[in-house]
Amino acid sequence: MVHSIVIGAGMVGLATAWHLQERGVEVTVLDRTGVAAGSSWGNAGWLTPGKAIPLADPSLWTYGPKALIDPDAALHVPFRVDATLWTFLAQFAAHGTHRAWDRTMAALTPIDKIALACFDELTDGGVDSWTREGPFVIGFPEEAHAKGFLREIAGVERHGQSVPLERLENPQELAPQLSPAVKAAYRLDGQRFLEPWPFMKALGEAVVARGATLRTGADVIDVTGGAEPSVTLSSGERIAADSVVIATGAWMPKLARRFGVRTRVQAGRGYSFTVETTDPAEHPVYLPAQRIACTPYEGRFRIAGTMEFRGPDEVLQPRRIQAIINQSRTLLQGVDLDNRQDEWVGSRPVTPDGLPLVGATRADGVYVAGGHGMWGIVLGPATGKLLAEQIVTGRTDPAIAPFNPLR
Repeated sequence: MVHSIVIGAGMVGLATAWHLQERGVEVTVLDRTGVAAGSSWGNAGWLTPGKAIPLADPSLWTYGPKALIDPDAALHVPFRVDATLWTFLAQFAAHGTHRAWDRTMAALTPIDKIALACFDELTDGGVDSWTREGPFVIGFPEEAHAKGFLREIAGVERHGQSVPLERLENPQELAPQLSPAVKAAYRLDGQRFLEPWPFMKALGEAVVARGATLRTGADVIDVTGGAEPSVTLSSGERIAADSVVIATGAWMPKLARRFGVRTRVQAGRGYSFTVETTDPAEHPVYLPAQRIACTPYEGRFRIAGTMEFRGPDEVLQPRRIQAIINQSRTLLQGVDLDNRQDEWVGSRPVTPDGLPLVGATRADGVYVAGGHGMWGIVLGPATGKLLAEQIVTGRTDPAIAPFNPLR
């Protein structure tokens, strides 16, 4: 039987493993920590293809400089001598133009369109978890603050997606967590959400139940391509296969760079925590001006935010948690921000051009899947499906052609 090794047990890695199994491939999944140990665990769980858009846009040129001196800003860059980081930021900022935004959005639209159907494939195929329809409630302190968000939605629709959006006169009916300080609100439909850890746990269990070997505590230090692709663990053990998929998120460059994957991958770290609410939270809430996403999660309310450009293994910075609290305190009500649980930081893999890295490398039998930035959860199943097709058949689906990792 054909055998593939998938390095990384996040959404992208496990979805790739699942779809390889669909095509009759024997799979071994290796992860140095465990299922969803990276950015898949504590994210907001939003399945919002209508918001899977380029991270860099023209507003970066006005927002970015202000963010550098505002300790509560959602964007945070530490002041340090780091040539690699500042080179990435320069490349990232260069994509903050209308032309670059449209080019990237055009490339993302085909995979955005199939993203939700690919979740249905997983749950219909035995992944014992759920995805749930919104609506999502979008709130702004002032009507003028909604202009950028509305422009983004219009841009997504211009590229061919349907993103139903309507003005709400009384947003507290859907989201009692919004305070009267929210002066303008909208209802966003056609999107879904999930509870990240329960879903990831179910996906990992389904992959194992279908015959995969899942090894945690397996630290891969080297990958070899060619006639007999293989991986070498820190223990010295070597495992051979017919193909190897590197799906290690923000850590991808450590293993993939030598195979011609030159696009920079920078950890854009997100933070989250959960709180109790006076009224039950039933719908996701988004505060675009503050870049804060909130989701019902196991009877509590998960609050997530921040794009912090640091190393992927650096420790949690409590000041970033406080920034989220400071930004949300006046806009939320009935939310116990002082009694937080599950404080978390996760490293999302961000590329300068806003496009993932998915496909074959220069080494025979070695593939990569990652670089989705904030959209690894929503685009993970579709990525896994299309990459599995490429690995097994050699055909590159047009939806992932723009994500060529050798670009």
